This record gives sequence, structure tokens and C-alpha cells, in this order.
Amino acid sequence: MTGRLSHGKMWEVSPLKAANDSMNIIATELPGLLIIEPKVFGDARGFFFESYQRDRYRDAGVDCEFVQDNYSRSCRGTLRGLHYQITTPQGKLVQVTRGEVFDVAVDLRRSSPTFGRFVGVVLNETNHRQLYVPPGFAHGFCVTSEIADFAYKCTQFYNPADERTLLWNDPALGIIWPDLEPRILSAKDERGIPLSQAETYP
Repeated sequence: MTGRLSHGKMWEVSPLKAANDSMNIIATELPGLLIIEPKVFGDARGFFFESYQRDRYRDAGVDCEFVQDNYSRSCRGTLRGLHYQITTPQGKLVQVTRGEVFDVAVDLRRSSPTFGRFVGVVLNETNHRQLYVPPGFAHGFCVTSEIADFAYKCTQFYNPADERTLLWNDPALGIIWPDLEPRILSAKDERGIPLSQAETYP
């Protein structure tokens, strides 16, 4: 499985550990950022998997309390992000239930050895992957299918006054987004702040 780091280089992820029989955990180069592959049980009726189970996820490194669940639907070319809350940072457990997105997390922790770097992961309804984005990251995604339904759990309540937007195409980040036209962004996301001017975390 491959993705990209900030300077356009390819990165490889490798299994960190098999937390239990229900999922596989993959570490990325950004500390705390985890790809989760649930064990999917399929038959002629369809499929089933656990999308969250507190004790198993805690043992796998997702040791937090989620307080809010969100669900969005977006059309092809929609780019949402890169969002974060500055005084009440959110951890997020994200997944796609329909369609496909290119999902991105940017490390905004100044004390981190990977400050300013990003990881990009394809999440879709077929691979069933989840991405755990710990507090201290900006997060966003771009829809590559005709429609994408995006579900995520948050460790803090949404606070519009506390939300900040990192500029999605800041050259300093070097994110290589899918080449889609038209690209659809909100006015707020169009006005995102470059990393050099953004509020960040200690």
C-alpha cells in the first residue's frame, strides 16, 4: 500500500501489529496516525465488520473517547479541508461507506519530527479501511468517485469559532491531489491559510 509524503516521495506502510482477530493496524510515518483494516466477513448475503469496538481499538492505539459522529455526502471533485480546531483539537476515526476519497492528514505539532508532513490514503467502500487521525493534525479529503459518503467519529464537539483551515494547495505541503476538474470547494476552504502563517500546536 502506498501514499505520498510532503516532497512528492512515495512512502510505504507496513503492519505495526495485528491487534486481534478483528482488524489489522498499519503504522504510517507520522506518529500516531494509523490505518485500520477491519476483518470483513462476507457471504452471499453481503458482508459484516466491526467499525468500532472500544476495547479493541484502545488496545490498537486508539485510546480516546469519541463524543460526536458526523456523516457527509459529496460529489466527484469535492475537496473538503484541510480543517482542524486550534484550542479543542479533534481526534478523528474516518471511513468511507460509499464511493471513494483521497484522504489527507497533515502533522501540525511543532514538537513532532514530522511537522508539516502529510500522509494521503485511498479510502473506499471496497477496502473498508479507516484512518485514525489523532489530535494535532489538519484533515481533509477529495472525492474521486461520482458520490462519496464519509463517516467519522470525533473526540471533541465541533466548534465553528475554534475551527481553522489550512490551505489545501499550499506549495509548502506539496500534497499531490487527484487531478479532477471541476474541483469544488467551499468559500471558507478557498480562503485557507498557508502553513507559514497558520496557527499550529506545540
